[in-house]
Amino acid sequence: MTTLLYMYIGITVTALFTATAVIILYRKNMFKTMKTIEDMIDAAIDGNFSERVFDESVLSAVEAKLARFLSICTVSSKNLLTEKNKINELISDISHQTKTPIANILLYSQLLSEYELPEDGSICVKALSTQAEKLNFLIQALLKTSQLETGIITVSPRQEPVQKLLCTAREQIMPKADVKGISVVMENTTIYACFDLKWTVEAVYNIMDNAVKYTETGGNITIKAIAYDLFCRIDIADSGIGIAEEEQGKIFKRFYRSSTVNSQEGVGIGLFLTREILAAEGGYIKVFSRYGRGSIFSIFLPMER
Repeated sequence: MTTLLYMYIGITVTALFTATAVIILYRKNMFKTMKTIEDMIDAAIDGNFSERVFDESVLSAVEAKLARFLSICTVSSKNLLTEKNKINELISDISHQTKTPIANILLYSQLLSEYELPEDGSICVKALSTQAEKLNFLIQALLKTSQLETGIITVSPRQEPVQKLLCTAREQIMPKADVKGISVVMENTTIYACFDLKWTVEAVYNIMDNAVKYTETGGNITIKAIAYDLFCRIDIADSGIGIAEEEQGKIFKRFYRSSTVNSQEGVGIGLFLTREILAAEGGYIKVFSRYGRGSIFSIFLPMER
């Protein structure tokens, strides 16, 4: 009886040791596999991924499939970057090649406008000048957008007074606002935020430009800044035509223009460029609007880097 008991105890102890060894080995292999997968993902993120040879185990089969997937993703990412660079080079070439002809068209149309011309001739000269300016704006906007997307132009955010940002943008928009008799009221602020002054002025100007463009003569625009813990919020409110709810998610897409504003000048790139600039410096933009009741565009800029 005692011998049998010792036998059972020996078998039990052996089984426990065996089970413990199996569990330890399993965990070791699992840790090794997970570490391998982690290294593969890190390499793919860094752009240094390359496929390796694995054995025929089930875990290695998973590793092999993940390796294949990451390899495809890496190739796709490289192809996408190559295509972006080609597009940027193409747009840069177009901008360079058209810069002189457009400048000449604007110059000669300005010279012609100084002469006494028949009414039909004056109308044609004015239309020529307007279309040349529109073409120049479109090409420059495309160039800036492509350079931002490919990282050729980078923003350099730093602590700046929001008042300086708003005053600079307001000063640029006032000539257009004065022509339409639109009042632009801005509340003074002592808030500091983190942004690239040059590029953010352009982003804010694009919103103000739309506000003036889509507000009837005699309307009004109000601008104010509010400080939160993490962000500074800049509200640009207008009494314009407003934006339908179903279109509010589309207005920041490149070249999107609502069918209700086709009669207005524009190419649908200003808000897209604004969003890209703000995103590049850690900010974002939101819109609240009701059709026929104006719009409020809210820009959020980080308070600190």
